[in-house]
Amino acid sequence: MNLEFYKSQAILKQKEHKKFLDTLKKRPPKNLDYAVQETHDEVFSKIDCLQCANCCKTTGPLFTEKDIERISKHLKMKPADFEAKYLTTDEDRDKVLQNLPCWFLNSDNTCSIYEVRPKACREFPHTDRKKIYQINHLTIKNTVICPAAFEFVERIQKNLEKK
Repeated sequence: MNLEFYKSQAILKQKEHKKFLDTLKKRPPKNLDYAVQETHDEVFSKIDCLQCANCCKTTGPLFTEKDIERISKHLKMKPADFEAKYLTTDEDRDKVLQNLPCWFLNSDNTCSIYEVRPKACREFPHTDRKKIYQINHLTIKNTVICPAAFEFVERIQKNLEKK
């Protein structure tokens, strides 16, 4: 997977993608949620996250209190010890990883805490959300990080223009 190609394409097409997503926000088609899910499934049937893991290498998830409790229990640690070892508080007062790539990313791009991973990781790149136009800014940001998010915007645009 050529990450540089996807990143450069995403940057080149940012204005076009933003304009398209903004039209979805202004006038969402009746079948939008269905089209989003269908396109998400189509993209992920062709793209294998284990070939990439760019999200785990370049962007850290936000950890909720529930995430911290679940993961620290899984690791047989006290939540405070987990936080001290792996997390920091950012300028928005969110709990995030101290360092990247993610501590839990294995050399084969699998996740050592996959079953208990943070909610943000489970939902990334957020291309299967209902009312996707509510997160346009995030979708655009994710196209630069995630080849699947880029492909999703490209395909949803084509899929909706056909109808």
